Amino acid sequence: MCVGDLMASGTISGPEAGSYGSMLELSWGGKEPVRLNDGAARTFLEDGDKVTIRAVAAQEGVRVGFGEVSGVILGA
Repeated sequence: MCVGDLMASGTISGPEAGSYGSMLELSWGGKEPVRLNDGAARTFLEDGDKVTIRAVAAQEGVRVGFGEVSGVILGA
């Protein structure tokens, strides 16, 4: 592992649309576009898209932040 490496072990999803953990779930397998803040829509990630992951765990008033990681989708 090196600084900047990104690891993922899968998604943790909840039962409601706002708690889905992957683009595949959010877009119902590419059938339902996901609206972005700028008005664009995506069913899958595209070349040039930037993905940012942030996480915080909280329990009994204690919050632990896991920082932020970003990456840009590059063409094949």
